[in-house]
Amino acid sequence: MPDHDTLICHTKRWLLEVVIGHGLCPFAKAEYDTDRIHYEVIDAAHPERQLAQILAQCKTLDTTPDRETSLLIFPAGLSVFDDFLDLLARANRALKKHGHEGVYQLASFHPAYRFADAPPNDPSHYTNRSPYPMLHILREASVEAALETYPNPQNIPNRNIQLTQNLGLAVMQDLLARCYR
Repeated sequence: MPDHDTLICHTKRWLLEVVIGHGLCPFAKAEYDTDRIHYEVIDAAHPERQLAQILAQCKTLDTTPDRETSLLIFPAGLSVFDDFLDLLARANRALKKHGHEGVYQLASFHPAYRFADAPPNDPSHYTNRSPYPMLHILREASVEAALETYPNPQNIPNRNIQLTQNLGLAVMQDLLARCYR
């Protein structure tokens, strides 16, 4: 497994070249350009320790107003997509239990991300495929404010699906593979 600096470098490359470069998230560029994204490698492979780290990152966001968002990178223990989904479900329950519901929300990314209603080789899976399993902690107030100023935000998912399908599977696979350079 690569060291922390390399994991973060691969993640930043993915964010810049795939997410921002292809406009998958129209709000990411401003935060990237102002360096308000925190990258944290979570080495824990045990789900309870992973949950503890997710909650710790929420507490850090509580006390760090200049940090807009955090990308948590999980290099160990979550290579199986269903295990990752289990952690995501548990993390959402933990946010609620610890008073973070309505304050933070989680977005999920995984190298094997797949939508249940799409064929296995559909390029649309690449809207949420990343170099490593990741959870993105977003401030809900910021998400709501951004959505208020963006025209037709409900069209973003369909636009992303159409974009990835137009680019095609080979291009999307190549874009993700290039992040490991």
